[in-house]
Parts: sequence; C-alpha cells; structure tokens
Amino acid sequence: MSIERISSPEVTEPSAGLWSNCLRVGDLVFVSGLTARDKSLQASGGDEYAQAKQIFARMSDLLAAAGGSLADVVKLTIFVTDIENREAVWRARREVFSGAFPAASLVEVSALAQPEIRVEIEAVAMLNQGGRPAESHGQA
Repeated sequence: MSIERISSPEVTEPSAGLWSNCLRVGDLVFVSGLTARDKSLQASGGDEYAQAKQIFARMSDLLAAAGGSLADVVKLTIFVTDIENREAVWRARREVFSGAFPAASLVEVSALAQPEIRVEIEAVAMLNQGGRPAESHGQA
C-alpha cells in the first residue's frame, strides 16, 4: 500500500521537511496535530472552545480532501494547556460528532507551539466503512 500525502487549499501545509498535515494509507487517514491557525499559520487565539471549533473545521477540510468526513474519525488525541478547561473542548466535540464518539485521549501539556495556542488535536480516520454508528453496541 502506498502512502499518499493529502492536502487541502483551506489548510496551509507546513514548510517542506517538517511534517505532513495528512497522510492516507489505504482506507486509513492520519491527521497530524492541528491547532487554531489561519492560512498564514498565525495563531488565531480565542478560548479553548473557539480553538477546538476551528481545529475541527480544518480537520474536516483535510478529511474531505482524503475522500472522507468527520464521521470517519475513529480516534482523537487532544492536547490542552489547562486541563481545567477541557469542558470547552468537549462542548466543541459534541457539536461535530454524534452517535458513537471517537475513542479519545486527553493530555495536559505545559505548552504548545505558541503561547496563545491552548489546544491541539490529532486524528485517525477509517474511510469506506459507513462512518460512525448511530449508537454504540455493548457485549451481550
């Protein structure tokens, strides 16, 4: 299986040799940690809720370019600089996901790339599987 670099005109790519925002390997899509930045890569600021909403919008653009959507996300890793403000990130997450939520990890870090950046989110998506089920199913 080949590795395909995915890009979107809505999400500025980092300088060559640093990382890829999004890679597709077969039906798996890996989205690097995204932060709330504009197209010139300047931090957009705002609180954790606003930053998470912007991150999910950027993530949606990358997933669409890969042939998928947020409904295909199966795993999130969320980094925050203040764990006390996690509810704001969860609020944004509830606005973009429904049904069986993606598996997730939440990690508090001492700092991110710039002082005004408070949230970073990375994702793994699985395409062509019908998206997220409406509800979770437990073991019988």
